[in-house]
Amino acid sequence: METLSLAERKRQLVRDELGHAAMVLLAAQGFEATTIDQIVDAAGVSRRTFFRYFKSKEDVILEFLADVGADVCAELAARPPVETPGTALREALTVAVETFTEHPEKSRALARLTLETPALRARYLDRQAGLQQDLAAVIARREGLDLDTDMSPAVSAGMALTAFDIALTRWARQSGAEDLRALIDQAFALAHLT
Repeated sequence: METLSLAERKRQLVRDELGHAAMVLLAAQGFEATTIDQIVDAAGVSRRTFFRYFKSKEDVILEFLADVGADVCAELAARPPVETPGTALREALTVAVETFTEHPEKSRALARLTLETPALRARYLDRQAGLQQDLAAVIARREGLDLDTDMSPAVSAGMALTAFDIALTRWARQSGAEDLRALIDQAFALAHLT
């Protein structure tokens, strides 16, 4: 594992602090009501520092989602080769489930925010399309398939993300009565991915 220099660790800490402050404020106040000035005040940094790490408020959420997506891809690549693509995808998505359920109220608020804010929703869907391609590439490698001639990895990845999104949307819009993992398992079963 590669170790980060002191300067790199400091940059990562500042980025993480900005991201955390933004997520807390966005979850509590909503997208439109949260300003960059509030975010930098909460993080104890300047506006200039914010813009070194993020281009906009939207990017804070999207960077977080990209990080979760990268973790899901890494987990998929590490899954046992005997697992079917559907099982491997469901288990890899556990990384996202753990992230979201660590702070469920904040995560539900941020998920609703992403789903209900048109600009965020559009960029989220764009990110999901990229994640689908990344997951399909991992499945193709696992299965020894060529993405140019075999659609099954892309179909599996697309169905898995659709099932995940449907379960996440239901979980985000309710008060927490249902377990996110159980909803994902149900959605995967309905999509015949298990």
